[in-house]
Amino acid sequence: MKILISNDDGYLAPGIIALADALAPIAEIVVVAPDSNRSGSSNSLTLDRPLSVQRAENGFYFVNGTPSDCVHIALTGLLNFRPDLIVSGINQGQNMGDDTLYSGTVAAATEGFLFGIPAIAFSQLHKGWDELETAAMVAREIVERRFGNLPQPYLLNVNIPNLPYDQLKPVLATRLGKRHESEAVIKDKDPHGRDIYWIGPPGAARDAGEGTDFHATANGHVSITPLQIDLTHAAQLAALRKDLS
Repeated sequence: MKILISNDDGYLAPGIIALADALAPIAEIVVVAPDSNRSGSSNSLTLDRPLSVQRAENGFYFVNGTPSDCVHIALTGLLNFRPDLIVSGINQGQNMGDDTLYSGTVAAATEGFLFGIPAIAFSQLHKGWDELETAAMVAREIVERRFGNLPQPYLLNVNIPNLPYDQLKPVLATRLGKRHESEAVIKDKDPHGRDIYWIGPPGAARDAGEGTDFHATANGHVSITPLQIDLTHAAQLAALRKDLS
């Protein structure tokens, strides 16, 4: 099996190193990741400047662009083979509910999915890299499942509690929960006295009931949510057609 690995925390992040180490014994891996932290970059592609690709001493490729750039370049110009799977992560911090819209980790997986390749995004529930070895073990186990009953390609979003391996509860298939509105921006001044703004924290969970990714991880389960790209609000099509008639 050939696997392309990327992330949004950058090629030096402990999460991507642990993920690569965990998958190397079971697959031929190539790592192509951003040169620095690109969290929150979503599915953006860099179109206003050329991008460069360099190779680190450990063999990882790094790109001065977004996670989507990394996967796009790998698939369309860098690799001389087509990967069997795209794996993104392991992210430092959860990507659940509405977070998936902003996540560069999920975006890297999504870019592979758009090219018709199965893809999985992995995140730890909390920041700080606690129990990263456990998360890497879980990631390997999930990759080895292959998911032959799912339509091909598939796009999976996995969130792993920061717990010792023997304390994790069974993996659950979940749906995305929802958050309340984000908290207000944090206003400050730069050294020249001009107003600057920091994006505030995400809102608290609003829909975190049983069956959601929020509920599963809060109770010690690994959460796997199948994602799709079609944003069409099918239930509103009839009403819209009526308004347009």
